[in-house]
Amino acid sequence: MNRLCRDARVEVPLLCGAMYPCSNPELVAAVSEAGGLGIVQPISLVYVHGHELRAGLRLIRTLTSRPIGLNVIVEKSARAYEERMRRWLDVALDEGVRFVVTALGNPRWVVERVHAAGGVVYHDVTERKWAEKALAEGVDGLICVNRRAGGHAGRLSAAELLEALGDLGVPLVAAGGAGDEREFARLLALGYEGVQMGTRFIATPECRAHEEYKRAIVAAHAEDVVLTERLSGVPCAVIRTPYVERIGTKAGPIGRRLLKGRRTKHWMRTFYALRSLAQLKRASLEGASYRDIWQAGQSVDGVAAIEPAGEIVRRCAAALERPEPVRAPPLDPATLAPVSGAAPR
Repeated sequence: MNRLCRDARVEVPLLCGAMYPCSNPELVAAVSEAGGLGIVQPISLVYVHGHELRAGLRLIRTLTSRPIGLNVIVEKSARAYEERMRRWLDVALDEGVRFVVTALGNPRWVVERVHAAGGVVYHDVTERKWAEKALAEGVDGLICVNRRAGGHAGRLSAAELLEALGDLGVPLVAAGGAGDEREFARLLALGYEGVQMGTRFIATPECRAHEEYKRAIVAAHAEDVVLTERLSGVPCAVIRTPYVERIGTKAGPIGRRLLKGRRTKHWMRTFYALRSLAQLKRASLEGASYRDIWQAGQSVDGVAAIEPAGEIVRRCAAALERPEPVRAPPLDPATLAPVSGAAPR
């Protein structure tokens, strides 16, 4: 049992990444029931899927008795938002959640509350300076978001991140690029103690995403995934669609100026977030009749079919028993080609 399995109390070192708007209770439960760890995204649970947080957590408990996690976004975009997150964390801890993933800000207050309850906190990072800041605030592990991730991707490859963070002495979880069991096993053999998958679990029967979204993931290849600033003000990985091509991927001149300002960047990110959350919800759950912005990572290369979440977890577990030879990719970003564990399609 490695450190992630110990911390998360799971059999398979696999996290189902928290996703807005795709983290519905049935998906979270299915991953945990199969031996991985489903992560609850509270905004998605409450405002997309219509469950008050405590009721939603208890619904998941009727579907699995195994551990689940919680995602806490700690960016200080608004006082009301932070207060809501604090209440949600208290509810989750009261309901027995002991594994928390934080992102986008200082996790200190989360660490204090979770540690007091006997839990652990892992923090999303994209480079060493953020990892060192998070460790200084007491986090127990790091989710290493590489450049093949969906949502807010990093700049570095999985191998480069491991090289940069491998001496920090805490469990490292690879996030980005794993669409099948072979890439899952490759990342573990590279030196990570766990793998976080998001895009792969959207293309499952348990996920409530629209069938057009799921089919788009199955049909897409790595080169179909582009980074856009139009969702949150920072680069976010989405599938290239006619709508994305029409609106472009860069923030407008006023937006760029406001995003650079020390006092205005949080306001501008909040504006982007409020506008994009509703748009993502419609496109993801109601299909391409709306302005279709579908978040996805380059792991689409490994997604060949819509399959049950439990089967994906079980295949990943089986791959650990028969790992394939692994060769680390070159570290030079100029020569690094996308790595795919997918069979040719």
